[in-house]
Amino acid sequence: MNTNILQTPIDYLKGVGPSRADLLRSELGIHTYQDLINLFPNRYIDKTHYYKINQLQRTSAEVQIVGKIVHIKTVEQKRGKRLVAKFIDDTGEMELVWFRGHKWIRENLKLNTPYVIFGKTKYYNGYSMPHPEMELLAEHEQNLRTVMQPVYPSTEKLSNKGITNRVIMKMMQQLFVETKVRFYDTLSKEILEELKLISKSEAIFNVHFPKSQELLSKAQYRLKFEELFYIQLQLITKKLIRKQKIKGYPFTEVGTYFNTFYKEHLPFELTNAQKRVIKEIRNDIGSSAQMNRLLQGDVGSGKTIVGLMAMLLAIDNGFQACLMAPTAILANQHYQGITELTKDMDINVKLLMGSSTAKERKIIHQELEDGSLHILIGTHAVLEDKVQFKNLGLAIIDEQHRFGVAQRSKLWHKNDYPPHVLVMTATPIPRTLAMSLYGDLDISVIDELPPGRKAIKTVHRYDSNRLKVFKFIADEIQKGRQIYIVYPLIQESEAMDYKDLMDGYESIARSFPMPNYQISIVHGKMKPADKDYEMERFVKGETQIMVATTVIEVGVNVPNASVMIIESAERFGLSQLHQLRGRVGRGAEQSYCILMTSHKLSSDSKTRLETMVRTNDGFDIAEVDLKLRGPGDIMGTQQSGVLNLKIADIVKDNEILKTARYYAMKVLKEDPSLALDKNKVLLYTYQQMAKHKNIWNYIS
Repeated sequence: MNTNILQTPIDYLKGVGPSRADLLRSELGIHTYQDLINLFPNRYIDKTHYYKINQLQRTSAEVQIVGKIVHIKTVEQKRGKRLVAKFIDDTGEMELVWFRGHKWIRENLKLNTPYVIFGKTKYYNGYSMPHPEMELLAEHEQNLRTVMQPVYPSTEKLSNKGITNRVIMKMMQQLFVETKVRFYDTLSKEILEELKLISKSEAIFNVHFPKSQELLSKAQYRLKFEELFYIQLQLITKKLIRKQKIKGYPFTEVGTYFNTFYKEHLPFELTNAQKRVIKEIRNDIGSSAQMNRLLQGDVGSGKTIVGLMAMLLAIDNGFQACLMAPTAILANQHYQGITELTKDMDINVKLLMGSSTAKERKIIHQELEDGSLHILIGTHAVLEDKVQFKNLGLAIIDEQHRFGVAQRSKLWHKNDYPPHVLVMTATPIPRTLAMSLYGDLDISVIDELPPGRKAIKTVHRYDSNRLKVFKFIADEIQKGRQIYIVYPLIQESEAMDYKDLMDGYESIARSFPMPNYQISIVHGKMKPADKDYEMERFVKGETQIMVATTVIEVGVNVPNASVMIIESAERFGLSQLHQLRGRVGRGAEQSYCILMTSHKLSSDSKTRLETMVRTNDGFDIAEVDLKLRGPGDIMGTQQSGVLNLKIADIVKDNEILKTARYYAMKVLKEDPSLALDKNKVLLYTYQQMAKHKNIWNYIS
């Protein structure tokens, strides 16, 4: 088949034309025939069942009705107008309503002509259907090739301009008629036979025009597997190439710095999980390949100690190390923690941030270049071109998903050889997401908390229980404990009925008056010096209650704080709730997290709160979060492009993902360069994919 036809601009497809083509380009990113074929349906509707008007129920289910329009009128309303048509069948009547696109709709509607309408009904003094899909009965009977009608992704702008789902279906039919498109198979015969997959052509045809539910399921499985298989093939190949080709500095010495710290300065016994991870890091950096490892650990699991011990190995081998954090608060916390841990050792540690003075920077640049600075901790400022190391051997990146790929690669170019890279995250990443985003990294997990830590007790309380919660706060303060109270907003939002920080502060100050109680307040709009002063008072125990916004999510370690109260907890995401809860439970005493909400809760909010009460396990929480929010939201904008999947869904298609990874690993284990005859099709497809930077632009 001549694949060039699929690169034809969408303007040339019969029935599209320049204005529709412009809309398809701007709204759905459809530039070519290929892009249209790769517009996969979101869902399918069973179009075999027809309702009568007298059979309608007061639900918002989608229904299909055959009848006629007998009257059309325009009705004035408070804002603008609506177009209303009287629609009848032999059992009754209802209204069809349009709030926009009146002129086009009115010109195209035919009175007293049989139509098939489809949409959701509403009931108010009778049934109505807003913005129905409509088709003349004669055309409908001609077009009904399938029992499963696809529903394609769309936008409000497309609907307003008359490009309905039916129009997109017609374009798709026209495309298949015009091109008589046949697809070459992009999977090896061996994989097709082992998994009993249908051919590529059959899959593409049936995903758009399913002949039966069974064929639709087979088509979807085939295309989802293929998409995930090539993503995994790419990730695993990258990992193999890196291990073979990218040389790293071998750290062969376990010397004085590491051993002295381990024997004399370690503040507590390492957990088995920490020991296992340090061993994995030592194996990596002891070889001549560059380490590229992701270290996942829950809040308070002790990642920083592991990172520090890796840095001590670098120093033992005559190299420098740096630790980069996304925020000044987090960078400062690492700096304070590491200088405290190494204060009795001959180690030079410096902090570099955007706010560092010219004098401080001059000293840092000098010491970095002459090699006397062992560990540099900082924010994005570390990436500046002026920052030059004498011999950077290890780069640790905290909360990696907040940094872009281009930013991270700058660290690589600070040396002749790239430094070993350890990526740390306190946001546990579900296995499915880790396999897709970080399939090219080695992954270590710290899955146990340090000994002596008691599990935090989490409860959900409504605003009506506030007096009991205040009594509990008073009792805990009586025992000598400290309390966090966190609010989602700084100033009242008119649009939302949530308690804001200042209101909350005044209410707490009334209930816990001076001089018996001291209260700190911290929020993002304060000057850094004022914020630090208030934080410092709380850390020293001079204030018993810290009223704050989420600025305390990272950056505060107060072992004596045993209660975290989160106001309007329904406003927070799951991972944020989990991170906030992790601010307590750092001492030996029993700690508590109280989630305060109003009685009005959405089903997602209920799920989040129930999950927090049920478990302290960050990985379990991350799985629920992934199901609620999807991968793009969890990883933020930096990573969203990585998972720009067309048909697969890594949450729902978890099992297909595992199968795809298994087969990608199996193929590469036997034939790493895809040189065998049976894998020629895989090699060709993989090369095309690399060339086009998009998995769906080459599978044709």
